[in-house]
Amino acid sequence: MAAIGNRGTVTEAAGFSPEADVGKLREAMKGAGTDEAAIIEVIAHRTIAQRQRIKEAYKQAVGKDLADDLSSELSGNFRSVVLGLLMLAPVYDAYELRSAMKGAGTEEACLIDILASRSNAEIRTITAFYKKEYEKSLEDAVCGDTSGMFQRVLVSLLTAGRDESDKVDEAQAVLDAKEIYEAGEARWGTDEVKFLTVLCVRNRNHLMRVFEEYQKISGRDIEDSIKREMSGCLEDVFLAIVKCLRSKPAFFAERLYKSMKGLGTTDSILIRIMVARAEIDMLDIKAQFLKMYGKTLYSFIKGDTSGDYRKILLELCGGE
Repeated sequence: MAAIGNRGTVTEAAGFSPEADVGKLREAMKGAGTDEAAIIEVIAHRTIAQRQRIKEAYKQAVGKDLADDLSSELSGNFRSVVLGLLMLAPVYDAYELRSAMKGAGTEEACLIDILASRSNAEIRTITAFYKKEYEKSLEDAVCGDTSGMFQRVLVSLLTAGRDESDKVDEAQAVLDAKEIYEAGEARWGTDEVKFLTVLCVRNRNHLMRVFEEYQKISGRDIEDSIKREMSGCLEDVFLAIVKCLRSKPAFFAERLYKSMKGLGTTDSILIRIMVARAEIDMLDIKAQFLKMYGKTLYSFIKGDTSGDYRKILLELCGGE
């Protein structure tokens, strides 16, 4: 029943009773009109594990699927948040990836956000769920929807083969830094495969050393070099990998900031991160957001959204 991380704003509800929650949700959907506040009260304050228990109890008591009933009662972004919260984490990730590739065009940002930030075990689970749910391998879906070097980086991440040990091979780190430098800054054109081999395969501690070495050799930060050497989705995915290795909370804080700054809001990104990280590291993301932008995530969401959508996101954000 525990939360899936220990730095989330959503934690286990004390004195939890799935039956009592089912009663509240049924009451909220009864008759004409819907009591959205009651739905937020239950859904935004239970862990994913507790929500699964509520879904089971609902089906038992009503003989219908809770997600289906809520789906027909709610609409828009508010509905997207609620339905996302009802899913297990890997199921939600698989669903988001599928939505990003469905129909014409691809939401590359979604592929990058998820595949660059999840652990090997998480990626393996997402891949398994994807296959089961959509009867197609995630790799086939990605290959059918992307191309070139960007596709190759995503496929490499999908193999879930990153070294996850802590060991740093000093000699190898120096060599890796030198090879990336020679594949990029030091030549005309870029040998992207070298970047892929190092950035998608080595472990985090090792890569921190590689980045230090790289700075020494080239006089630049690895992120600056990626920006100079690459463009488009390939630049985005390599930058995301580097940023996630350095600090996932800082990566997500930046993604949230960019989804809301300026005119209009990229709701798909805002929803995806708020739903996916609420129980894992939202406290750290909020702290990073404040540090990086001098404003609270709460105030940003409040100023950029409205209605029940705003209310549920602010609950997931967990106060200023």
